[in-house]
Amino acid sequence: MSVILYNNYVYNTLLFEFPVFMVTWHLIFAAIGTRILERTTNLLDGAKEIRMTRDLFLRSILPIGMLFSGSLILSNQAYLHLSVAFIQMLKAFTPVAILLISFAFRIQEPNRRLFFIVFLISCGVCLASYGEIAFDMTGFLIQAGAIAFEASRLVMIQVLLQGLKMDPLVSLYYYAPVCAAINLLILPFAEGMAPFRALATISPWILLSNASVAFLLNIAAVFLVGVGSGLVLTLAGVFKDILLISGSVLLFSKPIAPLQVFGYSIALAGLITFKTSGGK
Repeated sequence: MSVILYNNYVYNTLLFEFPVFMVTWHLIFAAIGTRILERTTNLLDGAKEIRMTRDLFLRSILPIGMLFSGSLILSNQAYLHLSVAFIQMLKAFTPVAILLISFAFRIQEPNRRLFFIVFLISCGVCLASYGEIAFDMTGFLIQAGAIAFEASRLVMIQVLLQGLKMDPLVSLYYYAPVCAAINLLILPFAEGMAPFRALATISPWILLSNASVAFLLNIAAVFLVGVGSGLVLTLAGVFKDILLISGSVLLFSKPIAPLQVFGYSIALAGLITFKTSGGK
């Protein structure tokens, strides 16, 4: 919640509207941070069990990293156009995107239960979108692109990294440098020198604390995965989304319509059904 609310504060309150720069900075910070932890703690012992070869890197890590980079950039870009509450509602569509990609590439066979989940979440997200007071088509398409990238990334992880156990911190250890390098190539074309000129308007403490909060999220995820069951993770995620939507409405004075609440409730029911069934 802190990561999302803090990013929205930087983009829309401090008006530092450079999501590509911010994502790149986060990834550089994470690349350095994971390597410090790898040398000073046992949190990244899992990385030692993975034999990273050139073939594995080019066949799996690089393409997944490219999708991860696209997902991060677009999802941050969406904050410039949409409210936090509406973005969280749209993210409920991610399992549908995963299922559709899995069906298309015959990774998973469709069944009545999955069709019901797809229908339920789709109807809920449609109602939430229809009820959005400040609907922005550009923002909607950007967030849709972010969902497509993220769903593709998750499906590719399932296909290409079978048998490799990567917790969130180990994944960040390998993907952060790759994504940072990709973003550094994109940055000159997407935002040019504008973010560097605008650095004078923002405190170094803001940049440091913002990246630290994002990095601490991954550390927290490792401990949560270690002690929580699948049901606990699901319920924690749902609780987080509800609190985030409610909190963003109160903090940023972005109202939501009753139709959106109804639509998101339907999507949430489908989301819980999907996650508690293990996506089967």
